[in-house]
Order: sequence, then C-alpha cells, then structure tokens
Amino acid sequence: MTPRLRTDRLLLREWRDDDKAPYALLNGDPEVMAHFPSTLTAAQSDEMVERMAAAWGDRGYGLWAVEVRDSGAFVGFVGLSSPTWETAFTPCVEVGWRLAREAWGHGYAPEAARAAMTWGFAELDLPRDEIVSFTTVANANSRRVMEKLGMRHDPAGDFDHPLLPDWAGRRHVLYRIGRGEFAAAC
Repeated sequence: MTPRLRTDRLLLREWRDDDKAPYALLNGDPEVMAHFPSTLTAAQSDEMVERMAAAWGDRGYGLWAVEVRDSGAFVGFVGLSSPTWETAFTPCVEVGWRLAREAWGHGYAPEAARAAMTWGFAELDLPRDEIVSFTTVANANSRRVMEKLGMRHDPAGDFDHPLLPDWAGRRHVLYRIGRGEFAAAC
C-alpha cells in the first residue's frame, strides 16, 4: 500500500486511473521532456503509471502521484526508485521527479522531494545510508532542486547512462546525500 505524505501545499499519494490523462499530457510536452530522449505516447505514459503503481507492492517504496492540496490538481510525480542497471553507484535509492510545466517555479519539486526523502531515510534500509539523484549535465533546473535539497555533486560519479548509449544527452551528473547530511540540511 502506498503511504500518503502531506506537505504544507502538496499531497503525495497513490496513483489513480484519473491521473493517466494529465500524466500523458505532461509526458507529451516537449518542454517537460527536453532532458529525455523523446516525449512519450499516451500508451507509453499509461504503462509507466501501471509500473509506478506496482512498484509499491514489489519493493515497498516508489514514486508518488503529486497533487496540489488547495485545488486537488495532479501535477506529476516525486519519489524513490532503484535503477535496474549497473554502474559504480548501484545498488542505490534515487529520488526523482517530473512535474507539469504549469507546476514549475512554485517550489513544488523540492518540497515534495524533501518529504519523500524524509520518509525514505526513516523507513528504508538504504544502500550506503544515502539517497542519490542524477540528471543530464544540461538539466540546470533539476540540478538546482538537488542543491536545494542539500545534495552534493559527486563529479567522480558522473556517468554515461547505460540505457542511452546513442543519445546525445547520455552524460549524467550524480548528486548524493547521506542520512546525517540530510538531517542537518532540513
């Protein structure tokens, strides 16, 4: 079962069927998907919702649907996942997010990610007692969110994404934060 987390402005909750249409719009937006190889079709987006919802039962953690508490509007996802591919820093737990363009610039990503990380540090047995995050080198907005969360860039951990060998954006930066650092940053 997906736990619900509340922040001052947001609700991190389970996925619902009525999230699929706005999530497909988000994934079809070229600006939202600028740091991914391509936009997603509605069918690909729906499959992703099913996988994200199932991850909670499989692993006991995952990606939450995020809604604005005042309006009930779905704005994207934030949460914890584990890469299925191998690199120097795996196994690991990663914090990640994807929000609709209309939700940008409101501080929702760091607010929701902080709640997810607080839950993760309290509830999970984390490899190396840390949470990581990564993105393409050019994704300044996500890098800024990582820094707002107190995460530090680990240049020695930067990597070429193994699932994207032919994509120009395959070079990724790695950010990390340990339990003690996170407690001090909050």
